Amino acid sequence: MTVDKGHTNTAFVGDEAINGKKPPQAKTIDPNMYTLEIQEKKPGLETEYDPFQHRLVEHPTTNNETLIHLLKGSLGTGILAMPNAFHHAGWTVGVVGTLLIGLLCTYCIHLLIKAEYELCKRKRVPSLNYPAVTQTALLEGPDALKPLSKIIIHVVNVFLLIYQLGTCCVYVVFVSSNIKAIADYYTETDTDVRLYMLIILLPLILINWVGKATCQRVRNLKFLAPFSTIANFVTLVSFGIILYYIFREPISFENRDQVGTMSGFALFFGTVLFALEAIGVILPLENEMKTPKKFGGNFGVLNKAMILIVTLYVGMGFFGYLNYGSAIKGSITLNLPEEEILAQCVKGMLAFAIYITHGLACYVAIDITWNDYLKKNLGDSPRSVFYEYIARTVLVLITFLLAVAIPNLELFISLFGALCLSALGIAFPALIETCTYWHYRKGMAKVWMVVRNSVIGVVAILGLVIGTSTSMIEIIHTFGHDD
Repeated sequence: MTVDKGHTNTAFVGDEAINGKKPPQAKTIDPNMYTLEIQEKKPGLETEYDPFQHRLVEHPTTNNETLIHLLKGSLGTGILAMPNAFHHAGWTVGVVGTLLIGLLCTYCIHLLIKAEYELCKRKRVPSLNYPAVTQTALLEGPDALKPLSKIIIHVVNVFLLIYQLGTCCVYVVFVSSNIKAIADYYTETDTDVRLYMLIILLPLILINWVGKATCQRVRNLKFLAPFSTIANFVTLVSFGIILYYIFREPISFENRDQVGTMSGFALFFGTVLFALEAIGVILPLENEMKTPKKFGGNFGVLNKAMILIVTLYVGMGFFGYLNYGSAIKGSITLNLPEEEILAQCVKGMLAFAIYITHGLACYVAIDITWNDYLKKNLGDSPRSVFYEYIARTVLVLITFLLAVAIPNLELFISLFGALCLSALGIAFPALIETCTYWHYRKGMAKVWMVVRNSVIGVVAILGLVIGTSTSMIEIIHTFGHDD
């Protein structure tokens, strides 16, 4: 039995790769990593191979380094939208809902990393990335699902591609909205935000030309590492100033809704998923650890990171909503006092930090589109370099045109969170666990696994359908209102 060749997908790269290191898949698995020939089974074969002992990592990360990388992967524009999410759901539902969604996301990540370890043991490979785990799991599952194994990699890539392009749209809207807020105050005008999008378009294209992919796919991220370092420092300082503005005035519950509407909860669900989920960096981070067994477990790196992340998101959403109430905007930065220079500096700093990391967000989309699809069709064309620049430019233009069409930050965040992360972060991990242990669990243990994961799958599908449709309805309404 052979798993589909040719998908050495570095889409799910961790911060190590962003800081110039090779992703674990590039070092631990040979170019034929997806050619998993099933050997003749012998007694105890599955227990003889420990993937952790076969991962040859040049610069393994410590537990604390992995924790920091995971925090960095989860803290971005999403946390700035949490007060608006609490406005949609109400502060009581917001607190409880964020905690429950955080628990669900954490549990599903545990399912994913445990399944990856089990599949690596069976296939006798050191590590697998997300698409390979999904494909291999389906081949281990019910016979009815095995025919889907060849297409599942493309399904995962499509969801990831949509999510990454959506993230880039959020970046374009965020940067333009904050620049507009600064410029409008000092020029005493009300310029259309789309003009600022047009102004930043050409530099965005140039940023995404930086580190054009070469024959060594990982090296292009080295050119982007300085941007990431600067952005992380600026973001940290900006968050501190935002917290200062939130807590400098007394917190009041007056005219603050405890419970929002059903449509509001759907928007809340998508926003929280977009903000919390870092499913794309989970496997690379675990694969790069010096002690990967410390990643999971009750007191492992993952649980520690998620506790901190959920606490920060609940705090930002709760206190941000109580401070600004129904006046809260898509990003809390837009609520900071316009007349204070410090507040304007925060808007400018975060706009700059997000702007220079646009290339990092778009890299995943470029990697999938070019390396996994276009490059294979073009072969060794002498004009492949030119075609790659075209591909990069087109992807940036797509994010730009979407942002111009609907320049609404909170609706973009909710839409792409509900659409993509319901699948990548919740549904697929449940499916992967079910298929991985389909022939290995018996009796009530198997029944419980199927029932539990079916419930998770239903929650994910409802979140995807209701969250996506609600966001689309709101976008259509907003678009029609603007017209």
